[in-house]
Amino acid sequence: MSASELTPLTSDVSIRPCGTREEFEQCVELQKVVWGYSNLDVVPASIFIVASRTGGHVVGAFQGGTLVGFALGFCSVRKDGLYVHSHMVAVDPKHQDCGVGRALKLQQREECLRNGMRFIEWTFDPLELKNARFNILRLGAIVRRYVPNLYGVTSSRLHGNLPTDRLVAEWQLDSPRVRAILDKKPYRPAQHAKRINVPVTIGEMKQTDLAAARLVQERVQKEFGQLFEYGYAVTYFELREEVASYVLEPYED
Repeated sequence: MSASELTPLTSDVSIRPCGTREEFEQCVELQKVVWGYSNLDVVPASIFIVASRTGGHVVGAFQGGTLVGFALGFCSVRKDGLYVHSHMVAVDPKHQDCGVGRALKLQQREECLRNGMRFIEWTFDPLELKNARFNILRLGAIVRRYVPNLYGVTSSRLHGNLPTDRLVAEWQLDSPRVRAILDKKPYRPAQHAKRINVPVTIGEMKQTDLAAARLVQERVQKEFGQLFEYGYAVTYFELREEVASYVLEPYED
């Protein structure tokens, strides 16, 4: 399928590259809807244009002519070649939990594989459990790095005035692990795997008890740092009634 063709998602939502100034402006406005950003924190339309013309991509989810989601990726370089850094994926709250985010990520994967790139990375908040479950269980990403306060404190209501600590997701697009997970063959960690627990109420804590949420964040940062130092990686994620767990195992490429 060429990049210009539509990828059907539902009867009225399609995935395709963004290409006009108007579509890039819609990406700007959607950031405000999803994250509550002020004008100071949004990525401007000019950056979307640059990304789309310099080896990156801007993939949109459209309902008719209205943008309901997008993925922004930049072409980047590491020692073993080119890859895409997926800077942000946004989905209008009215269209969340409907497969739009997954469709955008799969389109990113297709774009990269078609261009000879086999690796995408992105960052996500370790306290956003829904995102963690999606990245690790649904897409097959692994995690080996923790970056404290990557973006500084932002205007987003979702960040809750906490430091923007981030995990770095590594998506090895054509690996047996990723292919199996995308084919709905679930991964099972070893029994000796380590766990880092996060209370499922952390989202509420960020809004109602910031001091308690900060203590959770500090503990999680320390535990990840220790296990990553010893060569562990996040390979699985568990969500139970009261606690969510990042599951880590020794990992080598």
